[in-house]
Amino acid sequence: MKAIQLTDPDNPRSLELVDVADPSPGDGEVLVKVAAAGVNRGDLMQAKGMYPPPKGESDIIGLECAGVRTDTGEEVGCLLAGGGYAEYVAVPEGQLTPIPKGFDLVDTAGVVEVAATVWSNLGMIADVSRGDRVLIHGGAGGIGSFAIQLCKALGCEVAVTAGSAEKLEYCRDLGADITINYNEQDFSEELKGSCDAILDIMGGSYLEPNVASLAVDGRLVVIALQGGPKGTLNLGRMLTRRQSVHATTLRARPRPMKAEIVDSMVKNIWPLLESGAIKANVSKTFPLADASAAHDYLDSGDHTGKVVLTLD
Repeated sequence: MKAIQLTDPDNPRSLELVDVADPSPGDGEVLVKVAAAGVNRGDLMQAKGMYPPPKGESDIIGLECAGVRTDTGEEVGCLLAGGGYAEYVAVPEGQLTPIPKGFDLVDTAGVVEVAATVWSNLGMIADVSRGDRVLIHGGAGGIGSFAIQLCKALGCEVAVTAGSAEKLEYCRDLGADITINYNEQDFSEELKGSCDAILDIMGGSYLEPNVASLAVDGRLVVIALQGGPKGTLNLGRMLTRRQSVHATTLRARPRPMKAEIVDSMVKNIWPLLESGAIKANVSKTFPLADASAAHDYLDSGDHTGKVVLTLD
């Protein structure tokens, strides 16, 4: 089969479509013919050698896709630990999803990983609910745009950060109530002590201002480290305000845990997709062979929503 491979480990854009061995499904896995694959920041990190696949998983880039089961002919979405940038992928059966009604395979490829990430963190860990104020960093990206829509569907007040007027307008169109340009405003001053939950992609550089933005019983969930892994915490302030900090990643979780997340996600998120309360927001597609260009586009910071690779 054809798959994207990194041909020069020192050049993260040396992504070429080459011949590789077909995957062989193991126990509890099914073979899926890929129609489209979502592009995620974790893919860019893997290409840079900074985010290797978990032991025993495919070393082919790609954390989500959609396609057709070769055993039944059923169209499915797939949450992956790797392998999405290819013509075929072996997928644990517990990580398959149905195609939401009204969605095609491209839409589905752009929603599986982001939905699992947002739901497992804001829904299953932070337990956001009606009336909560939720701060979402990077509101115009794939994760952020999905999180805005989910929180609005749940009845939350949504605050977002983004780096331009255009991106903030995009967030408002998705339903954001409070928009903050991080190049011009200090979000911790704007939101001081008021946020019930925060979904953070920056990590260390935002740790102190995030905690300063939390309300009593507030929950901070860190899912990426774009601002570095280290920061400082005032634990005394957190103790008296009963605040909590969670740091999570989805890719390395055991398969049974991923299956639980997928099951909960399909039960809670798929109805919102099918009703139109949450839209796919695929903003740009590239042919699989142009994976390097797709990575350039995502890395540029100019994108909004999701980027997806397509196969003929």
